[in-house]
Amino acid sequence: MTGLNRDDALKRADAAQPGLLDCLQTLIRQPSVSATGEGIDECAALVGEVMEEAGIHTEVLRLDGAPPLVCGEVRSGINPDRTLLFYNHYDVQSPEPLDLWQDPPFSGRVIGDKIFGRGASDDKGELVTRIKAVESYLQACGDVPCNIKFVVEGEEETGSASIMRYLDRYRSRLACDGVIWEFGFVDARDRPIISLGMKGLLYVELSKTESIRDAHSSLAVLIRNPAWRLVQALNSMRDPDGKILIADWHKEARPLSETDLRLLEREPFDGDSFKEEFGVDGFLAGRQGLDAKVALACGTTCNIAGFHSGYAGPGAKTVLPAGATAKLDFRLVPDMDPKTQLARLREHLRSGGFGDIRVRVLSAEAASRTDPSHEFVGQVESAARESFGDAVLSISNPGTGPMHQFASALGAPCVSVGCTHIFSRIHSPNEFARLSLLQKATRCICLVMDRFGKPRTGTPAAPGQA
Repeated sequence: MTGLNRDDALKRADAAQPGLLDCLQTLIRQPSVSATGEGIDECAALVGEVMEEAGIHTEVLRLDGAPPLVCGEVRSGINPDRTLLFYNHYDVQSPEPLDLWQDPPFSGRVIGDKIFGRGASDDKGELVTRIKAVESYLQACGDVPCNIKFVVEGEEETGSASIMRYLDRYRSRLACDGVIWEFGFVDARDRPIISLGMKGLLYVELSKTESIRDAHSSLAVLIRNPAWRLVQALNSMRDPDGKILIADWHKEARPLSETDLRLLEREPFDGDSFKEEFGVDGFLAGRQGLDAKVALACGTTCNIAGFHSGYAGPGAKTVLPAGATAKLDFRLVPDMDPKTQLARLREHLRSGGFGDIRVRVLSAEAASRTDPSHEFVGQVESAARESFGDAVLSISNPGTGPMHQFASALGAPCVSVGCTHIFSRIHSPNEFARLSLLQKATRCICLVMDRFGKPRTGTPAAPGQA
């Protein structure tokens, strides 16, 4: 036993919900857009102040050319041999398109059970639940069940380009035995989805310039159109069902194990709710049931995230564009090296006669996945079930973050759990978090700390049976 009364901490967490709301509104109202740099330094300082007020010793670290990294620590007097690290980020996506927001994007307005604003869910709401859980233990018990560390970065939304530099520089300082990742989804039935991994990402910009300036479209009989050139190159990479046609693209991709497939079979998936939320009639390649779940967890993608060429304003303009640009993101699965995949992409373009197309890398991260039989997974799952009433174990989140860097640099298992409702409009206008789920997540983190601080049993829980 830890020797600390967890029920006192839980009561304190419940009583602290008004303070949680105030804290989250304060963070939402501070813009922190990593793509533009707006408010990044100010938000890092603000996060440090919030953590210090909670009793967490905090320091804002800096490296040349990198956004500040906010680090926090609480040493446990009762169990100094176990360390739990919380990874979060204080930066947010750009709020555009602004005209689709019902309220200003950094308002933090509360309507019923929802708080609106950029970062409400991704990731300031989740960060606050971690801070308040630690604060609840300190105020109720004067100690924490294990050592606690925080790493809160400022460029997750643009690919975490500097996080490995920070991990290399401060590896011993950030050493831990387990990592609670930045967030966790909650499904349509209010069950937390405990994710054991994240996909990797290769994000590139393809561009082709044909002439020194835009021309009259009548000259299209003589001057090649770079937009067509780019469209033809893009069409060579993927078939209509989403299969990637680049040679050896999946050569090293890790296959699903029998345990992975069993977990996917048990994982609920409400395809009709997804279709209704996004207003689509069906899924790519007619996927449904287990096929859809497998695709979300371990399917690779070649996605056109943006395309720009010529004129896209109102009305007509007969123009032959001088250049064209496309942004592509490739989701990767474990054992696929982004550098290797980039080389294959370049070779595909060269051998296909598109060697004149310029490739620029914007982001690259490898995939990560934690063994579902690890004891840490059982501890998190048990805590989530107690706090939320139920939980779902998922082998991987379909999104991307720097989980691989943490797992490799620190040698610690990473598990995602949190309170981001699956339809909370993250990265979109009118992003929101549900206050009732924030409260359950705070309790859940208290329970994770309690379980993590107890002596190891030596017998891992079976996946889905915690």
